[in-house]
Amino acid sequence: MRLPAGTACGGNLHHERTAAGRRGGAWAPVVPGRETGAVSVRSESLPRRSCLAVPGSSERFLAKAAGLPCDEVILDLEDAVAESGKAPSRRLVADAVRRLDWGERVVCVRVNSWSSPHTYKDVIEVVSAAGPRLDEVMLPKAGSAAEVVALDLLLSQVERDAGLAVGGIGIEVQIESAAGLGAVREICAASRRLEAVVLGPVDLAASLGIPLLTGGADLPGYPGDHYHHVLFELLVAGRTNGLQVIDGPYLSLGDADGLRQIALRRAALGLDGKWAIHPDQLAVINEVFTPSGEQLERARAVLSALD
Repeated sequence: MRLPAGTACGGNLHHERTAAGRRGGAWAPVVPGRETGAVSVRSESLPRRSCLAVPGSSERFLAKAAGLPCDEVILDLEDAVAESGKAPSRRLVADAVRRLDWGERVVCVRVNSWSSPHTYKDVIEVVSAAGPRLDEVMLPKAGSAAEVVALDLLLSQVERDAGLAVGGIGIEVQIESAAGLGAVREICAASRRLEAVVLGPVDLAASLGIPLLTGGADLPGYPGDHYHHVLFELLVAGRTNGLQVIDGPYLSLGDADGLRQIALRRAALGLDGKWAIHPDQLAVINEVFTPSGEQLERARAVLSALD
């Protein structure tokens, strides 16, 4: 169940009408991607409390991920894979998407950014071989709306060639640079395929010149959350276009208390979920971003009144 804005402290999940309106409502932008009534988008309205990133180069990790309690699994071809492993990892990832039982979770593949020489091969080879179970492609280091449109157009050609429903694969974008943050509103409106916008805290800190060595943690010497403004920019851009907004990873493995404090702050702002980089982080993230029974009852009452 997706909740109307303001009804859940653990992830500000939208009413499903938001997604329906974005796919074909009067206010939906005329951009490439999903046409009105073209396909039924399975993943668009699913929760993304916990989004687990898994190295696409590890057959063992890929197999294990299918049984873990995450809402979304991100099979990573970018940072988690060395240059020499890019080509074989595409085959592993496509085979894992096609062969493993992923249940109801969102299945996403993170391709390499357009600044690399790998993007087009990632999309062509993985989408062509993965079959219809692939829900989304994630574009890292999104720096402009044009990059999203380019991915959208490439996906349409690959879907058509592979016999898949054109427009059926969604897009998530990661904001990881000053350029991406400056253009985030245009980026989030660039395609009807878009389903979520994700904070990339480590690369963004480097791009902005923030002296931070531990991704997702507090900044020593700064009296507050140094990503507060960034998160609100993502929230405004995402909510304006009916997207879910996801926090980036907390890299201090083993620090459950630190992870909980960061997750609670993000949930209080209304974010929908958070990345995990290890299965041990899933329990805390799921707990924080799950609305209570009282909040669910209030949401049902609001929806009933609206109906």
